[in-house]
Amino acid sequence: MKCGGTSTVKPADPEIQGICESVKEKVEEKANKKYATFEAKSYTTQVVAGTNYFVKVHVGGDDHVHLRIFKGLPHTGG
Repeated sequence: MKCGGTSTVKPADPEIQGICESVKEKVEEKANKKYATFEAKSYTTQVVAGTNYFVKVHVGGDDHVHLRIFKGLPHTGG
């Protein structure tokens, strides 16, 4: 992986699902919708001054949302 580039697409795992669950309420507020289904399907990462997670999340039917979640470095409170 080159510096600042994104990783290859990987299937979501329980850790990624947990990260998505931690922002679900904010996503629902921003979209002005409630999601009964909120299942992470795949993701890539980008290392910057922390990590950007780009996650494809199934929200029911044929619908998906694409999230960018930033997790800072430990010394910055992330």
